[in-house]
Amino acid sequence: MKIPQLSLFVPNSPGTMADIAAILGDIGVNIRAMSLADTNDFGVLRMVLDDTNKARQVLKDYGYPVRLNEVIAVEIEVIAVEIDDRPGALGRLLRVLADADRNVEYMYAFVQKNADRAVLMLRLEDLDGAVSALREAGVKVLSADELYAL
Repeated sequence: MKIPQLSLFVPNSPGTMADIAAILGDIGVNIRAMSLADTNDFGVLRMVLDDTNKARQVLKDYGYPVRLNEVIAVEIEVIAVEIDDRPGALGRLLRVLADADRNVEYMYAFVQKNADRAVLMLRLEDLDGAVSALREAGVKVLSADELYAL
């Protein structure tokens, strides 16, 4: 149930995101989930893509060097869980993880079109332990194929 995520350190300048999005679009790679956090000089772009390996190689081929303030690519695994899209659902999910002594390093979410469900992308230190705890609590952990099909 682990899902590859491409993380990029990107310059905090106009056009960077447009360039990356255009490159991915030109090669037919679809972004399934995305988060961008910024600092003064650079941002951290995290993406779940339908073809992580292709995207990683093409971004490298386009000359995004592996160094600070330019683009560096790191593949990290995350998990995707589905929860009710209503007040309190996130708190219940996070309580399951806290009670299992699992720390959330970061997360991002999106709601499903025409549904009453939300999907959270979670990065934790022990993904396998988190998946076990969530499943024991009845939380639906999505496979990569299920996520890509949304």
